[in-house]
Amino acid sequence: MKKLTKRLKVAQALVDKEKVYSLKDAIAILKKTPKMKFDETVEISIKLNVDPKEAQNAAIRGTVALPHGTGKKVKIVVFCKGEEEKKAREAGADFVGAEDLVAKIQGGWSDFDVAVATPDMMRDIAKLGKILGPRGLMPNPKSGTVTLDTAKAIKELKAGKIEFKMDKQAGVHAPVGKLSFSEEALHANASSLVDAIMSSHAQGAGMTSQHVKTLFISTTMGPGIKLDLSEFRKA
Repeated sequence: MKKLTKRLKVAQALVDKEKVYSLKDAIAILKKTPKMKFDETVEISIKLNVDPKEAQNAAIRGTVALPHGTGKKVKIVVFCKGEEEKKAREAGADFVGAEDLVAKIQGGWSDFDVAVATPDMMRDIAKLGKILGPRGLMPNPKSGTVTLDTAKAIKELKAGKIEFKMDKQAGVHAPVGKLSFSEEALHANASSLVDAIMSSHAQGAGMTSQHVKTLFISTTMGPGIKLDLSEFRKA
Protein backbone atom coordinates (compact mmCIF):
# COMPACT_ATOMS: atom_id res chain seq x y z
CA MET A 1 0.00 0.00 0.00
CA LYS A 2 1.31 3.41 -0.96
CA LYS A 3 2.38 5.50 2.02
CA LEU A 4 0.57 8.80 2.42
CA THR A 5 2.69 11.93 2.45
CA LYS A 6 2.42 14.39 5.32
CA ARG A 7 0.82 16.90 2.97
CA LEU A 8 -1.86 14.44 1.80
CA LYS A 9 -2.61 13.39 5.38
CA VAL A 10 -3.28 17.02 6.27
CA ALA A 11 -5.46 17.48 3.17
CA GLN A 12 -7.49 14.33 3.84
CA ALA A 13 -8.03 15.33 7.47
CA LEU A 14 -9.95 18.38 6.21
CA VAL A 15 -12.49 16.20 4.40
CA ASP A 16 -15.21 14.05 5.98
CA LYS A 17 -15.68 11.17 3.51
CA GLU A 18 -19.12 10.41 4.94
CA LYS A 19 -20.39 13.92 4.24
CA VAL A 20 -21.60 15.72 1.12
CA TYR A 21 -20.62 19.37 0.81
CA SER A 22 -22.04 22.44 -0.83
CA LEU A 23 -19.88 23.72 -3.68
CA LYS A 24 -19.00 26.82 -1.68
CA ASP A 25 -17.83 24.83 1.35
CA ALA A 26 -15.89 22.35 -0.79
CA ILE A 27 -13.98 25.12 -2.54
CA ALA A 28 -13.18 26.70 0.83
CA ILE A 29 -11.65 23.38 1.92
CA LEU A 30 -9.59 23.13 -1.28
CA LYS A 31 -8.16 26.56 -0.56
CA LYS A 32 -7.07 25.40 2.93
CA THR A 33 -5.13 22.35 1.72
CA PRO A 34 -1.31 22.51 1.85
CA LYS A 35 0.01 24.06 -1.36
CA MET A 36 2.23 22.37 -3.92
CA LYS A 37 5.14 24.06 -5.69
CA PHE A 38 2.93 24.43 -8.78
CA ASP A 39 -0.53 25.88 -9.30
CA GLU A 40 -2.82 22.84 -9.11
CA THR A 41 -5.76 22.41 -11.45
CA VAL A 42 -9.21 22.17 -9.90
CA GLU A 43 -11.33 19.48 -11.56
CA ILE A 44 -14.95 18.36 -11.51
CA SER A 45 -15.61 14.61 -11.80
CA ILE A 46 -19.07 13.23 -12.44
CA LYS A 47 -20.16 9.60 -12.44
CA LEU A 48 -23.25 8.90 -14.54
CA ASN A 49 -25.70 6.14 -13.76
CA VAL A 50 -25.97 5.05 -17.40
CA ASP A 51 -24.56 2.33 -19.62
CA PRO A 52 -22.04 3.94 -21.99
CA LYS A 53 -22.37 0.97 -24.35
CA GLU A 54 -25.94 1.91 -25.22
CA ALA A 55 -26.09 4.00 -28.40
CA GLN A 56 -28.62 6.42 -26.91
CA ASN A 57 -26.08 7.51 -24.30
CA ALA A 58 -23.23 8.20 -26.74
CA ALA A 59 -24.24 11.84 -27.18
CA ILE A 60 -23.55 12.89 -23.58
CA ARG A 61 -21.07 15.56 -24.56
CA GLY A 62 -20.96 19.28 -25.16
CA THR A 63 -19.09 22.51 -24.59
CA VAL A 64 -19.23 25.27 -22.02
CA ALA A 65 -17.61 28.68 -21.75
CA LEU A 66 -16.10 29.02 -18.28
CA PRO A 67 -16.68 32.62 -17.07
CA HIS A 68 -13.13 32.90 -15.72
CA GLY A 69 -11.30 30.60 -18.13
CA THR A 70 -9.19 27.58 -17.19
CA GLY A 71 -6.02 29.41 -16.21
CA LYS A 72 -4.15 27.52 -18.90
CA LYS A 73 -2.75 29.02 -22.07
CA VAL A 74 -4.32 26.99 -24.85
CA LYS A 75 -2.26 26.25 -27.96
CA ILE A 76 -4.56 26.12 -30.97
CA VAL A 77 -3.80 24.63 -34.38
CA VAL A 78 -6.08 25.59 -37.28
CA PHE A 79 -6.45 23.65 -40.53
CA CYS A 80 -7.63 26.03 -43.23
CA LYS A 81 -6.77 27.60 -46.58
CA GLY A 82 -6.86 30.93 -48.34
CA GLU A 83 -8.38 33.97 -46.69
CA GLU A 84 -9.30 31.98 -43.60
CA GLU A 85 -5.59 31.55 -42.78
CA LYS A 86 -5.19 35.30 -42.29
CA LYS A 87 -8.33 35.48 -40.14
CA ALA A 88 -7.15 32.58 -37.98
CA ARG A 89 -3.74 34.17 -37.36
CA GLU A 90 -5.30 37.55 -36.52
CA ALA A 91 -7.66 35.81 -34.07
CA GLY A 92 -4.69 34.35 -32.17
CA ALA A 93 -4.19 30.85 -33.59
CA ASP A 94 -0.80 29.46 -32.61
CA PHE A 95 -0.34 27.33 -35.74
CA VAL A 96 -2.12 27.66 -39.09
CA GLY A 97 -1.82 25.57 -42.23
CA ALA A 98 -3.28 22.96 -44.54
CA GLU A 99 -1.58 19.95 -46.12
CA ASP A 100 1.76 21.09 -44.70
CA LEU A 101 0.34 21.00 -41.19
CA VAL A 102 -1.17 17.56 -41.76
CA ALA A 103 2.24 16.28 -42.88
CA LYS A 104 3.93 17.85 -39.85
CA ILE A 105 1.59 16.04 -37.47
CA GLN A 106 2.02 12.79 -39.37
CA GLY A 107 5.73 13.26 -38.78
CA GLY A 108 5.23 13.19 -35.03
CA TRP A 109 4.69 16.84 -34.05
CA SER A 110 1.92 17.38 -31.47
CA ASP A 111 2.67 20.57 -29.55
CA PHE A 112 -0.93 21.86 -29.33
CA ASP A 113 -4.02 21.47 -27.15
CA VAL A 114 -6.95 22.02 -29.54
CA ALA A 115 -7.45 21.54 -33.28
CA VAL A 116 -9.89 23.65 -35.32
CA ALA A 117 -10.69 23.10 -38.99
CA THR A 118 -12.83 24.42 -41.80
CA PRO A 119 -15.21 21.85 -43.35
CA ASP A 120 -13.24 21.68 -46.61
CA MET A 121 -10.17 20.44 -44.72
CA MET A 122 -11.84 17.44 -43.09
CA ARG A 123 -11.03 15.09 -45.98
CA ASP A 124 -7.32 15.86 -45.54
CA ILE A 125 -7.52 15.62 -41.76
CA ALA A 126 -9.22 12.21 -41.91
CA LYS A 127 -5.81 10.58 -42.30
CA LEU A 128 -4.91 11.96 -38.85
CA GLY A 129 -7.75 10.09 -37.16
CA LYS A 130 -5.51 7.48 -35.54
CA ILE A 131 -3.24 10.21 -34.19
CA LEU A 132 -5.72 12.87 -33.06
CA GLY A 133 -8.64 10.58 -32.17
CA PRO A 134 -7.11 8.83 -29.13
CA ARG A 135 -6.01 12.20 -27.74
CA GLY A 136 -9.45 13.75 -28.16
CA LEU A 137 -8.07 16.33 -30.60
CA MET A 138 -9.99 15.47 -33.76
CA PRO A 139 -12.04 18.51 -34.91
CA ASN A 140 -15.74 17.89 -34.45
CA PRO A 141 -18.83 19.94 -35.44
CA LYS A 142 -20.50 19.10 -32.10
CA SER A 143 -17.72 20.80 -30.18
CA GLY A 144 -17.62 23.77 -32.55
CA THR A 145 -14.13 22.94 -33.81
CA VAL A 146 -15.27 22.30 -37.38
CA THR A 147 -16.49 25.69 -38.53
CA LEU A 148 -16.50 28.27 -41.30
CA ASP A 149 -15.80 30.95 -38.68
CA THR A 150 -12.42 29.94 -37.29
CA ALA A 151 -11.85 33.38 -35.75
CA LYS A 152 -14.90 33.01 -33.52
CA ALA A 153 -13.90 29.48 -32.49
CA ILE A 154 -10.38 30.60 -31.62
CA LYS A 155 -11.55 33.54 -29.50
CA GLU A 156 -14.00 31.32 -27.59
CA LEU A 157 -11.34 28.69 -26.90
CA LYS A 158 -8.82 31.29 -25.77
CA ALA A 159 -11.46 32.81 -23.47
CA GLY A 160 -12.14 29.52 -21.68
CA LYS A 161 -14.47 27.39 -23.76
CA ILE A 162 -13.91 23.70 -23.03
CA GLU A 163 -15.41 20.42 -24.19
CA PHE A 164 -16.74 17.67 -21.93
CA LYS A 165 -17.51 14.10 -22.94
CA MET A 166 -18.55 10.91 -21.18
CA ASP A 167 -15.78 8.30 -21.14
CA LYS A 168 -16.04 4.50 -21.42
CA GLN A 169 -16.56 4.23 -17.65
CA ALA A 170 -19.57 6.59 -17.73
CA GLY A 171 -17.55 9.40 -16.18
CA VAL A 172 -17.07 13.04 -17.11
CA HIS A 173 -13.96 14.90 -15.98
CA ALA A 174 -13.10 18.51 -16.77
CA PRO A 175 -11.01 21.38 -15.34
CA VAL A 176 -12.66 24.45 -13.83
CA GLY A 177 -9.61 26.59 -13.13
CA LYS A 178 -6.50 26.80 -10.99
CA LEU A 179 -6.26 26.67 -7.19
CA SER A 180 -4.91 30.22 -7.28
CA PHE A 181 -8.28 31.45 -8.61
CA SER A 182 -10.53 33.24 -6.14
CA GLU A 183 -13.24 31.17 -4.47
CA GLU A 184 -15.84 33.19 -6.37
CA ALA A 185 -14.20 32.45 -9.74
CA LEU A 186 -13.94 28.72 -9.02
CA HIS A 187 -17.57 28.65 -7.88
CA ALA A 188 -18.77 30.38 -11.06
CA ASN A 189 -16.71 28.09 -13.32
CA ALA A 190 -17.72 24.89 -11.53
CA SER A 191 -21.40 25.86 -11.52
CA SER A 192 -21.30 26.62 -15.25
CA LEU A 193 -19.71 23.26 -16.02
CA VAL A 194 -22.07 21.16 -13.88
CA ASP A 195 -25.13 23.00 -15.23
CA ALA A 196 -23.92 22.43 -18.80
CA ILE A 197 -23.32 18.71 -18.21
CA MET A 198 -26.71 18.22 -16.58
CA SER A 199 -28.46 20.17 -19.35
CA SER A 200 -26.69 18.16 -22.04
CA HIS A 201 -27.53 14.94 -20.21
CA ALA A 202 -31.19 15.88 -19.98
CA GLN A 203 -31.42 16.20 -23.77
CA GLY A 204 -30.44 12.59 -24.46
CA ALA A 205 -33.15 9.95 -24.86
CA GLY A 206 -35.47 11.37 -22.23
CA MET A 207 -32.87 11.23 -19.47
CA THR A 208 -32.67 13.79 -16.69
CA SER A 209 -30.09 15.06 -14.21
CA GLN A 210 -31.31 12.30 -11.85
CA HIS A 211 -28.98 10.03 -13.82
CA VAL A 212 -25.98 11.81 -12.32
CA LYS A 213 -24.82 9.35 -9.69
CA THR A 214 -22.00 11.20 -7.91
CA LEU A 215 -20.25 14.54 -8.19
CA PHE A 216 -16.78 15.38 -6.85
CA ILE A 217 -14.41 18.34 -6.90
CA SER A 218 -10.67 17.97 -6.34
CA THR A 219 -7.25 19.42 -7.06
CA THR A 220 -4.47 17.73 -9.02
CA MET A 221 -2.81 16.27 -5.92
CA GLY A 222 -5.63 16.47 -3.39
CA PRO A 223 -8.50 14.25 -2.21
CA GLY A 224 -11.91 14.33 -3.87
CA ILE A 225 -14.70 16.15 -2.06
CA LYS A 226 -18.21 14.82 -2.63
CA LEU A 227 -20.72 17.51 -3.58
CA ASP A 228 -24.41 17.71 -2.74
CA LEU A 229 -26.27 16.93 -5.98
CA SER A 230 -29.45 18.63 -4.80
CA GLU A 231 -27.68 21.97 -5.13
CA PHE A 232 -27.55 21.53 -8.90
CA ARG A 233 -30.69 19.62 -9.71
CA LYS A 234 -33.50 21.73 -11.06
CA ALA A 235 -37.04 21.23 -9.88
